[in-house]
Amino acid sequence: MIETAFAKINLALHVRQRRDDGYHDLETLFAFVDAGDVLSIVPAARDDLRTVGEYGGQLTDPFGNIVMQALNALPRSQGWAVTLEKNLPVAAGLGGGSADAGALFRLYDREYGLPEVWPTRAARLGADVPACVRSVTAIGRGTGTDLVEVDSDLTGMAVLLVNPRVPLSTGPVFKGWDGVDRGGLPDGPVSAIARTGRNDLEAPATALCPAIAEVLAALRETQPWLARMSGSGATCFALYDSGPARDEAAAAIIVRQPGWWQMSGALR
Repeated sequence: MIETAFAKINLALHVRQRRDDGYHDLETLFAFVDAGDVLSIVPAARDDLRTVGEYGGQLTDPFGNIVMQALNALPRSQGWAVTLEKNLPVAAGLGGGSADAGALFRLYDREYGLPEVWPTRAARLGADVPACVRSVTAIGRGTGTDLVEVDSDLTGMAVLLVNPRVPLSTGPVFKGWDGVDRGGLPDGPVSAIARTGRNDLEAPATALCPAIAEVLAALRETQPWLARMSGSGATCFALYDSGPARDEAAAAIIVRQPGWWQMSGALR
């Protein structure tokens, strides 16, 4: 069995308050790109994980990987040998590990059917995992696990992801948030929420990784429909009205910054 772990982007991410448990209440508009990591599974005597791909070598503890944690959360009648093709950068604001776990949950659903308690098991692995299991446009509240799926008028829109190849841990970015509640998500269709929304983590992330500002400037020079940082960074995305416009932008950025990571796709 093969499943794509679709890259997650936050079309908007509004941080509302710090919680007593150390987490933050937020409101976010999740969307997913039709590309990402790839999981392949074959039956085996016991569970096993092999990592390949450009970023596979960065997972220095494969058996502590979230994919193995997901395997342990899903009882089966036989073992699974998983090959994870790691195409997404690590610590990049794309929910890479959460997307991998989400893909594993979908594979399990295909084979066995997910139990009703799956959202609780997914949330234990990470706040983004329940959204990544569904991998459809949704509004997330609380820590991101309270989900409402929404119809999107941006489905099929061309997307370009760009990362300066600088890993950025989520914890320090949230710690750098200034604590100002600038309000929740606006009402309206997904396009309006994305256009008028914001990412409250962009400023603290850029303070830790100034290259984010360079990526956003480069993307905005290509005249996208929207350019914004995703999650806690350092990956930024741009949306375009057509695939050729996206591809032209990607080519221009490669000339400008050949060392930056890129991925092209479309919104699911």
